[in-house]
Amino acid sequence: MEWLSWFDARDYEFARQVLQRGIAALYLVAFLSTMNQFPALLGERGLLPVPAFLDVARRLARPTLFRWRYSDALLGAVCWAGIGIAATIVAGLPQLGPPWLPMLAFLALWLLYMSIVNVGQTFYGFGWEILLLEAGFTVAFLGSNQAPPPTTILLLIAWLVFRLEFGAGMIKIRGGREWRDLTAMFYHHETQPMPGPLSRQAHLLPRPLHRVEVVGNHFAQLVVPFFLFAPQPLASIAAGIIIVTQLWLVGTGNFAWLNWVAIILSFAAVSDPVAHAVFPFIPLEWHAGAETPLWWLAVVVLITVLLLMLSYRPLLNLFSSQQLMNASFNRWRLVNAYGAFGTVTKQRIEIVVEGTLEEEADAPDDRWLEYGFKGKPGDVRRLPRQWAPYHLRLDWLMWFLPLRTVHEDWFYTFLNRLLEADQPTLRLLRQDPFDGERPRWVRARSYLYRFASRAEFRETGERWVRVLLYDAIPPVSLSPRRRRLP
Repeated sequence: MEWLSWFDARDYEFARQVLQRGIAALYLVAFLSTMNQFPALLGERGLLPVPAFLDVARRLARPTLFRWRYSDALLGAVCWAGIGIAATIVAGLPQLGPPWLPMLAFLALWLLYMSIVNVGQTFYGFGWEILLLEAGFTVAFLGSNQAPPPTTILLLIAWLVFRLEFGAGMIKIRGGREWRDLTAMFYHHETQPMPGPLSRQAHLLPRPLHRVEVVGNHFAQLVVPFFLFAPQPLASIAAGIIIVTQLWLVGTGNFAWLNWVAIILSFAAVSDPVAHAVFPFIPLEWHAGAETPLWWLAVVVLITVLLLMLSYRPLLNLFSSQQLMNASFNRWRLVNAYGAFGTVTKQRIEIVVEGTLEEEADAPDDRWLEYGFKGKPGDVRRLPRQWAPYHLRLDWLMWFLPLRTVHEDWFYTFLNRLLEADQPTLRLLRQDPFDGERPRWVRARSYLYRFASRAEFRETGERWVRVLLYDAIPPVSLSPRRRRLP
């Protein structure tokens, strides 16, 4: 029908394929991360047990399948269901059916993962959690291979990328002076939550290049997002710039799936002709003769109106002097506010956890052994690994400790679990220096870390230089005759 031509984005099938399969792949990673870590962090015997939190969740009226009951077995069922559904979308199976089939698959992922996020407390308090939820809900209405992609949904996804990028840019401009005087990247690669294998090399780049990084960031976040709504090929070029800048962040750090969501969503602005020009194997004609069913048009228009209505407060937030960062304005986690790194920490403080088998707490330092974490810095010789898009939640929370306080309830429980040699907790770590044996004492020490210079690395083989500051938590033990954990 001719009058429906405005609704059909016939030149954006490649974008739809990337969006659906890419977001589904990230949901698969998110459920896998949850299945591996949630029981030890938040399970029945976790550091912040969900059963103890459910009364609060009920009062907050947060939508969750665990609203009335939580068990580790139920959590496992939710994760396996999410992994299975996500895998079918990555394989393209629901997309072969009618438009409602991938819609239901994505809405199932959204509801299942929202059930987890809404009881995840501080371990799920990151901006990329609500970003994945909003992305999954919006992508749900891209339809299937039986009809062209809907233009309004692609525009809503571009609007999501705009809020993500422009919101982060405004947070920085309004935040620390280092973003305005172009010195932020003097520190960022060294002090970011979880460095990657190339972070040290990025940190050691000449300072003029770090200033170029900041200028490029401001351009990519404050100027480029407006061109996502421009005619082609400007929109595709804008998307390409965002994708390249996000890939730089992927290569120089570990930010879970934050950067990958931004990369995937940016393809909403990439048209098939542009994609074909860059990659000739991408077809130009996908939907010859295909028509959009009227009932599907009605569903998409309804969802479009809903998301536009929910955009009012996030739009005001972008231009507010009291701009909120990573905030939801409704309990369904739709059309959120985003932003990150409004300020950059200038020094890296690490909390190092040690234990000893000695009878007395005043044992010499060489009798204390350090627990190794998978992602966060510890061993000064170890090359940081690339973990993203997989999310190491314990390691991220360890980065926040010196910025807030080490006296967090979950951290004391963590130390308690180490004293018990609790196996689920130890599996969250890279190395247990006691091979499953219970230490008699544990302590937490505060260190100042910095990247070694090239000359220092050649001399010592150490990638980090660290200096002991103080005992953040003095030696504690489970024994009633010794100092006990609070």
